[in-house]
Amino acid sequence: MLTIYLTRHGETEWNIAQKLQGWLDSPLTEKGKRNARELGARLKDIEFQTVYSSPSERSLCTAQLMMQRRTCPFVIEEDLKEIHFGDWEGQNRQVVSENYPQAYFNFWNAPHLYTSETGENFFELEQRLLAFFEKLKSLHQTGEVLIVTHTVVIKMLLATLKKQPLKKLWSTPPFIQDTSLTIVECVEDQLEIVLEADVSHISQEQEQVTER
Repeated sequence: MLTIYLTRHGETEWNIAQKLQGWLDSPLTEKGKRNARELGARLKDIEFQTVYSSPSERSLCTAQLMMQRRTCPFVIEEDLKEIHFGDWEGQNRQVVSENYPQAYFNFWNAPHLYTSETGENFFELEQRLLAFFEKLKSLHQTGEVLIVTHTVVIKMLLATLKKQPLKKLWSTPPFIQDTSLTIVECVEDQLEIVLEADVSHISQEQEQVTER
């Protein structure tokens, strides 16, 4: 059986500033680094065959902090990038909502209607995500792998596995906190959710952060 450990990158400076990141990047905060190390400690006894990471620096840094001195192949996977926001990237959410009111509303409230002239829609994200997981299943029939990626990627995967309508993407739990842990097992070529967005490794004193 193949077991997939899936996590979101640690908190970043743009998360704090309420800026959309997408394919752009910003450094991890000290809190983000701490949470990554704590998740690594939680998973210290798992012998990962491979670590797959989005090429975003925030994901790569999270993966490296989790693994510390452990030796394991690292694979940078383009299909694990966050959804591409196009012209929105690097902009504050409030500014985007004012300049693109309908598109921004659709992103959060009617994702099945969301379109982007310079970025991706959710259907395009889903296609590259499903392509990656088909490749993953062909490469790993058994063992454990770690995937470090992004909020919308994880939400999209969970929704797809649950056969959840896209329009309910954001209205249905879970909330994807930084370094939250999701576990998926591949049983007879089918992906089954074992654990969703668990943050038991994070100190309860830490307040939740805004997604992405």
